[in-house]
Amino acid sequence: MKRFFNRKIIIPLVTISFLFIGVSFKNDFFEIAKQIEIFTGVFKTVNQNYVDETNAGELMDIAIKNMLKELDPYTVFFNEQDVLKFKINNTGEYTGIGAMVQRKDGKVYLKEIYKDFPADKAGLKAGDEITQIGDVNLKEYKEDASQLLKGAKNTQVAIQYIRQGKTQNATIILNEVEIKAVEYYTLLKDKTGYIVLSKFNEKASAETKAALLDLKQKGATKIILDLRGNPGGLLHEAVNICNLFVAKNELIVTTKSKNAKYNSEYRTKNEPSDIEIPLVVIVDGKSASASEIVAGAIQDLDRGVVLGSRSFGKGLVQRPLDLSYGTQVKVTISRYYTPSGRCIQALDYAKKDENGKAIKKTQNEFNAFKTKAGRTVYDGGGILPDVEIAATKMANSTDALLKNDAIFNFATQLYYKNPNVNGIPTVSDVDFMAFKNYLKQEKINLDSDTHKALKTVLENAKKEKIEGQIAAEYKLLEAALEKSQELELNKNKEQIKKHLQEELIIRHQYRDGLYLFYTKNNPEIEQAINLLNNSAQYASILKK
Repeated sequence: MKRFFNRKIIIPLVTISFLFIGVSFKNDFFEIAKQIEIFTGVFKTVNQNYVDETNAGELMDIAIKNMLKELDPYTVFFNEQDVLKFKINNTGEYTGIGAMVQRKDGKVYLKEIYKDFPADKAGLKAGDEITQIGDVNLKEYKEDASQLLKGAKNTQVAIQYIRQGKTQNATIILNEVEIKAVEYYTLLKDKTGYIVLSKFNEKASAETKAALLDLKQKGATKIILDLRGNPGGLLHEAVNICNLFVAKNELIVTTKSKNAKYNSEYRTKNEPSDIEIPLVVIVDGKSASASEIVAGAIQDLDRGVVLGSRSFGKGLVQRPLDLSYGTQVKVTISRYYTPSGRCIQALDYAKKDENGKAIKKTQNEFNAFKTKAGRTVYDGGGILPDVEIAATKMANSTDALLKNDAIFNFATQLYYKNPNVNGIPTVSDVDFMAFKNYLKQEKINLDSDTHKALKTVLENAKKEKIEGQIAAEYKLLEAALEKSQELELNKNKEQIKKHLQEELIIRHQYRDGLYLFYTKNNPEIEQAINLLNNSAQYASILKK
């Protein structure tokens, strides 16, 4: 009788639950269908009736991309050209010129030249402004100019460029370009192997494994894995890299979503390369996504020590979903969680402040978690290192100068001031003074909220035609901000000089030269070596 009664209760409950799911689905479906119909109507009506000719494809591209901006920076629409670039980033192979190309303020610049690839062989330099490719004038070209520099192997591409105010011509012969995941590795002092992993493409784990085995063969008994500046990439490659150092079937990362089909656990599948070798992982504020999965798993499993400054905090998982006509939408489908249960994501895009910026957790909102050995670690976004080096944390002012290319552009001037440097290029105090004068001449500010607010005040005053009435007060505020900027620059003088020097090293000696410089002049690497040489300190951090 009892069993029958339970069945009578359970069956209606199940029926009711399905009814609610069905109603919810119908409501969602109706709302989506309604909004699509409204959008289609607006799009069609505007294109048919607007006073001037419209470009339907361009309008739709802008509409979709701006709609997705409201969600988070990672949910994006890929047109056909975008899809091609996305595939290049993941595979690490393409046919092109071998240079980093950037469009800014309507101009196309070369940001970095890769050694021995076509752009390098053609004599091009970082800082060159490309004005014409073939018969295409880039001032009138609104598409992605880098696509004009890709094509079949041995294709000759004529370009026109401006260098230090002079227009020049060059012919580039396209060739296969391989973007390495492991950009550099070497054996340092005290039998310490050093591996720089710069991205997580399809070759990341294979290249890391090859470097690890080669270093061990050369005598390495300790390893430093440098993930600084690594923005991430493929999830499975992050799991495979962890698998080099941890046992088979270890949980590395979990993804959680409102959609149950995207809830997954990712475990190591292979036999490891070495589960005993002492390991230090270096991260910084630009180590993101897959880099944070690796650092977080190594930390939570007590497999190695994480050193540096807090990582970026990009714990949102994207998946590219195919659409019609060769397009894709990359959708944020879930969040990453480390083996201890920490969420990597720093910003909550569902909660925004009055300025529309996503809200970040404050320290008193951080939650405590336990590593495998019982050590306490915290969430709050990104991975907080076991050994934090505060001096290496990027200052906001330095970050602004990197983002607005002030450091890059001034380094170009310094490079041509002395293009034939013997040895390691240096940046003097005189150069730093010249840099500050350059910022004043070019009216480049540190992009602070105060600067933005003051600029808005002036723009509004001009609209209301009262700028003359507030001119004196405005100049006083401007002078005060200029003095404040001077103090901020002086405070971060050594950090700014360091970034200028690194930019110059890349110009003169490419990336290899920069990494070689790091091995002899970098505080994080030096501290990592000292830690690995102090087995008692290393063991105490990991509670072994």
